[in-house]
Amino acid sequence: MKNTLRALFFYLIIGLGQAATALATPPTIPGRLVLKLRPGQAPAALEAALNALSAHGLRQKFPHTQAPNPERPGSVDLRQIYQVELPAATPFDRARAVLLGTGAVEYVEPLYTREPLYQPNDPRADSTLTSLAASQFYLKQIRAYRAWDVTRGDSSIVIGITDGGVRLTHEDLRQQLKHNYADPINGLDDDGDGYVDNFTGWDLANNDNDCGYDITIIHGSMVAGVAAARTDNGLGIAGLGNQCRFMPLNIYPNTPTGSFAGFEAVVYAADHGCQVINMSWGAIGGYSRFEQDAITYAAVNRDAVVVAAAGNTNADVLFYPASYDHVLSVSGVQSTDQKSGSGTFNHRVDLVAPGISILTTQGYHTVSASGVADADYVAVGGTSFASPMVAAAAALVRWQFPQLTAAQVRARLRQTADNIDALPANAAWAGRLGTGRLNVLRALTENPREARVIASTFLPARPAYAPGDTLRLAVDVQNMLLPVAGLTVTVTSLSPYLTVRQGSFAVGNMATLARATNFSAPFRLAVAPSGIPLNATATLRYRITAAGGFQYDQYVDLMLNPDYVVLDANDLNITLTSRGNLAFDNLAGTVGAGLSYRAGGNILSEGGLLLATTPTRVSDRLRSSGGQSRQSFFSLRQATRQQPGPRADQEARVAFQDTIPVAGSRVRSVGVAVRQRAYAWATPGRRDFVVLEYSLKNLTADTLKPLYVGIFADWDLPNSNGAARNAAAYDSARALGYCYALAGPAGTPAPMAYAGVRLLRGGAPAVYSIDGGAPAGSPIRLADGFSLAEKFLALSSGTARAQRTAGLPNGADVSQVVGTRLARLAPGDSTTVAFAVLAAPTLAQLQASADAAATVYATVLPTRPAALAATDFRVYPNPTTGPLRVEVPADFGLVEVRLLNALGQVVRRQAAAGHLLDVQLGSLPAGWYVVQAVGRHQIMSRAVAIQ
Repeated sequence: MKNTLRALFFYLIIGLGQAATALATPPTIPGRLVLKLRPGQAPAALEAALNALSAHGLRQKFPHTQAPNPERPGSVDLRQIYQVELPAATPFDRARAVLLGTGAVEYVEPLYTREPLYQPNDPRADSTLTSLAASQFYLKQIRAYRAWDVTRGDSSIVIGITDGGVRLTHEDLRQQLKHNYADPINGLDDDGDGYVDNFTGWDLANNDNDCGYDITIIHGSMVAGVAAARTDNGLGIAGLGNQCRFMPLNIYPNTPTGSFAGFEAVVYAADHGCQVINMSWGAIGGYSRFEQDAITYAAVNRDAVVVAAAGNTNADVLFYPASYDHVLSVSGVQSTDQKSGSGTFNHRVDLVAPGISILTTQGYHTVSASGVADADYVAVGGTSFASPMVAAAAALVRWQFPQLTAAQVRARLRQTADNIDALPANAAWAGRLGTGRLNVLRALTENPREARVIASTFLPARPAYAPGDTLRLAVDVQNMLLPVAGLTVTVTSLSPYLTVRQGSFAVGNMATLARATNFSAPFRLAVAPSGIPLNATATLRYRITAAGGFQYDQYVDLMLNPDYVVLDANDLNITLTSRGNLAFDNLAGTVGAGLSYRAGGNILSEGGLLLATTPTRVSDRLRSSGGQSRQSFFSLRQATRQQPGPRADQEARVAFQDTIPVAGSRVRSVGVAVRQRAYAWATPGRRDFVVLEYSLKNLTADTLKPLYVGIFADWDLPNSNGAARNAAAYDSARALGYCYALAGPAGTPAPMAYAGVRLLRGGAPAVYSIDGGAPAGSPIRLADGFSLAEKFLALSSGTARAQRTAGLPNGADVSQVVGTRLARLAPGDSTTVAFAVLAAPTLAQLQASADAAATVYATVLPTRPAALAATDFRVYPNPTTGPLRVEVPADFGLVEVRLLNALGQVVRRQAAAGHLLDVQLGSLPAGWYVVQAVGRHQIMSRAVAIQ
């Protein structure tokens, strides 16, 4: 059973290898996620949130890891990372929102599975290399024979092989294993490291001590042979590591309860004495802070040299784990030093090594063709086998230069590689194959120099930069090897859309391991004002030079002209996408800057516009079911930002629409074009809100009656006890739906966040509060998705389900829909609906901001009433000394007239009927006021001056 499951898993990922190169993210482990607690937080802070998710099995992922060391800047604390099991049907986006909403969690991520990079040697495709396949030609190519004259390493240097299981009995591997004599096979954890009988490595994927041979996965045996096959035994091949040993660590599951464990194996290897760790596996994309933390722990906390295969994609893509910080990324070349046909190339590649027809141990046949047991060999190709060459070279360097840190070993290997960019065959990849092809002899005998940029800080820090933005770039530089004189860092833009206005940093002389920064005088950059493609990547090149001819190039990327804008003029920073979403453009929360308040973390997990006319005609880009989202809206014009704008300190413009329904089709959209405007102010009294205005045009041949319009907001407000304890409420006097964080247990401080949405303009208000923990059978239950019928219900229920008690008494992950009902919208006609998105520390401040937003909308922004009301809604005389007549359209259905002062406070209200009302304002102080006419289905406002 174990072998069968392992075979199924292996051949599944190998069979999908070519298709996977087109995917943005690798597959994940269902029902399992990883989270990191913030410093000072305890697992108890998650109890309520985990209960709400029906989660179980919360456990510390790395309980035995080393604490951060202040003498190693940049080291991380893996003891705050936990793993948790969820019901398989739980959408990741919901789990992420609930857990982040506790305020106790730094990040929540799925656990990715990463592929082994084995590439079969196809004889037809590789027919010209047949003669090479019978020998270890690559040892001469990388100068291994001469390097062994300098050192052959030592058995105390251990290379961690994180891969599939290894055939432990192979004639060229069995004597190279690193055994843990402190924990012999006796059923006890003799060395107290948390693992029982981990005498020969460990199977991290299945949590047992059997990391040995499996007939269906031989990748680990082949990788181990390249790095560490026995030398001078008169048998088979010679591993480059020579006398260095290896530790086998299985990372692929072969039991029903097993799962991919590549990064757990990296941590294990670092904690168990591996000075070098090899990773011949990975996938395109899927950047993970958890995975980066594991790498940083191994490389910085534990000072291990971490090496990874750059991938077999033949493309310029980021490939993880090779593209993480602190990793030596290794691509492949042929015997002629030309890039191998499948090798990945990018600016993150550090160096290359032979990756075609690599003769190594196979570990597949019990008896070889010659009749000898455990003696089979095979020639294979791929960066999987270039990577262990570099890992073995790192092991030799560690033995020869024990005083060097892991970062210095990486630097020495980079700077002693043979540059191959000048080869005509490599012209297309120049600058994207690292510093060159591995040369082990040079790495052991020369005294190179390397100063490098170890950190880049963009100010202001943003996920992407808009046309016309200016920014600063501060770098931290460290000299890794020999002292250098006259060091200079020059930054150059390789993109026509990004200009460097000040790009030179004269560092001067630097001793070994010295650091310097230009933070007080950073580089200055400017984004082109126009003509930039959407989501364009701009590359900056750091050219580092010093006296004596030293030159080294590094690269850093940033995104320009994103398909969203961020309004950040005041205390409420909000992302607006080109397709109607707020905060983020995807459910994973990776595209966009979110919604934050007063420099805090994101407080809106998901938000966006909702339109509906029937339970089956709904338009949105919100969650649906199965972790997916609807895609009703498509962009008509990229979101743009103007700063300052004609009416506000920042203004945004967006245009999008949904599909026009056709009779007889299955299209379930409404058929409306949307022009969205957004306004933000930096002035006092206007810093806690952003106004969103939507102009809606009916594109269909039918009258939409009625048309429902609303904003969905899944708030995640931080609270003092760290649990997902939010509640929802409704202020009917203001048409304001809001959420707030509940106070914690006795003795803990009160919550510090309120957030909500106020209807400023439209028809009859609608507010629907949704409890994230609603049981099965509830009218709306987000735990199993958000259906069209549920979205229509939330929009069309008026205020009957405002649910002032949603989330009470214990708190929950609550959401709200705040919207309006428009009685009709004829074909070709347009109407306008407006909302204010608000946040504040207290309810009183939230209400004051809601009133201020109404005042600003009525007095600062020009009102654009519907065509019917444009000439029929009047207030006169204006200015007035006291008497005022209010006149509304005959079919308006006037209910009440309110008067608001400049602070947005209601100072006078009077019931009304018909279409005329006379009021006396002479008793009020002189100044500007807002008259609100409240009808059955809408509210209209006019500014008036009292003299």
